[in-house]
Amino acid sequence: MTDIAINKTIPKFSLAATGDKEISSSSLKGCNVVIYFYPKDNTPGCTREGLDFQANLLKFKRQNTIILGVSRDSIKTHDNFKTKQGYKFDLLSDKEEVLCKLFDVIKMKNMYGKKVRGIERSTFLIDEKGKLRQLWRKVKVDGHADEVLAAVKALNKA
Repeated sequence: MTDIAINKTIPKFSLAATGDKEISSSSLKGCNVVIYFYPKDNTPGCTREGLDFQANLLKFKRQNTIILGVSRDSIKTHDNFKTKQGYKFDLLSDKEEVLCKLFDVIKMKNMYGKKVRGIERSTFLIDEKGKLRQLWRKVKVDGHADEVLAAVKALNKA
């Protein structure tokens, strides 16, 4: 469990990202950031969630907001997934579960009757100063990107 909480600065991090990049918390200051955690590349729900964020990407950009997807998949898998789906935002590889632990998204889940450790679909909205402003846990994909966009707009008006 971490001390991540609404209106607190998020912990520092640095992770490998698609496009041969390294993304760190310090490099994100100055814009809003949506970090969404998803279980696995190339699965139906995770693909749909990414496509929903992609469909709204221009609207997020107009709101000075970056989208970042995170899973435990490798950079190679992420690069293939990003290319295949046409995502214009970066995916971060968290094989060591560094960011997953910071944001407390690793949970015990039931998969075909077996208990397995996995990522609980979760999204975090961070403001331009690096403070957590809103979080969603146990996310249902349908309508989620629209809900996050509405929260970004409300944050920018405040």
